[in-house]
Amino acid sequence: MLSFSAESFVFQFAIKNINTKIHRTIILLVVLFACETWSLTLREEHRVRVFEHRVLRGIFGPKRYEVTGEWRKLHNEELNGLYCSPNIVWVIKLRKIRWARHVAGMGERRGAYRVLVGKPEGKRPLGKSRCRWQAKINIQEC
Repeated sequence: MLSFSAESFVFQFAIKNINTKIHRTIILLVVLFACETWSLTLREEHRVRVFEHRVLRGIFGPKRYEVTGEWRKLHNEELNGLYCSPNIVWVIKLRKIRWARHVAGMGERRGAYRVLVGKPEGKRPLGKSRCRWQAKINIQEC
């Protein structure tokens, strides 16, 4: 029979394990939806990394100093060591490369291939710009 502290340790480990699985299977899927088309600046990359560290700190919780007994937040290096998966910015870059390889293998008649490889030709039309679909809807309501 396990003591109370051993049982609570096993329970906490199980919860952390479940939460990391939820993070990998649900949260990352939602956050990284269509990330292949993003153009991230350094500031946006930093914000995405901060978001991931915030989620991981919520999963792994604080750390307690053994000598003083004080609680503190986990540092980013400690979080990366506990999570054992590539960081979110690296995953975004890998998905962009994978998408570009996929599009490069498409035929020349496909629209995505023409956008990736082609260069715009011709001139823009002169005059007033065309109405957007929202403007057309507002005109029809009147």
